[in-house]
Amino acid sequence: MGIGAATAEKLCELGASVAILDRDAEAARATADTLLKAGHKASAFVCDVSSEASVRDAVAAAVQRYGGLHVLVSNAGIQRYGDIAHTSSETWDETFDVHVKGCFYATRFGIPAMLASGGGAIVIVGSVQSFTAIVNSAAYVAAKHALLGITRSIALDYARQNIRANCVCPGSIDTPMLRWSANLSGSPDELIETCRRMHPVGRIGTPLEVAHAIAFLASDWASFITGAALMVDGGLLLPSGGMGLQASGIGTTGGR
Repeated sequence: MGIGAATAEKLCELGASVAILDRDAEAARATADTLLKAGHKASAFVCDVSSEASVRDAVAAAVQRYGGLHVLVSNAGIQRYGDIAHTSSETWDETFDVHVKGCFYATRFGIPAMLASGGGAIVIVGSVQSFTAIVNSAAYVAAKHALLGITRSIALDYARQNIRANCVCPGSIDTPMLRWSANLSGSPDELIETCRRMHPVGRIGTPLEVAHAIAFLASDWASFITGAALMVDGGLLLPSGGMGLQASGIGTTGGR
């Protein structure tokens, strides 16, 4: 769903044969069926990214189906809340199992297949929170920081073997996960409006806009780019002090 579904569709449109790995078998098959009906090559494989055996088997099945692996997009993620003192061990482990172990397993089993195919491109979906933090999100922030470290390590270790690795770091994107988070607030419309105002461009992003960035980094157009973090955040991290400070007029020429 969300960024994953948009990316699968965009890569298909660009000529890729796409394997969709998802623990939600029904959703994965529905996405694959939609792509097949549009004339693309797509398959669904049930996979729990937090399970080493599940990822190993799904990657092997996908490689067997298509005969090789040239692009790997690691996108699985969940949102969990709590500061350090109020985050349970179970929540911490769950968050890291999906984000960090999931990426570790996907790349651990994907890279050998990529090497056998002559190389390729890995795109890991991080977040603006790979660089910064928001309150009450300790596990999520820590996990997204870790993904940037994984990206850089892979990029360095495999640069001479024709494998590139880059990280896409979205801001607020209109996905089912964002809507789920907004509903937790009790005032979803107000929270979405707050997200909109946080971005200098005056809106939140779309899954397709992130998919475009992923497709670029996966393509030969990015052949000299590795170990990079590409912000797809509508300028979210630009203003010092946040957009509230900008709106106050502090720092503008009119305040001289």
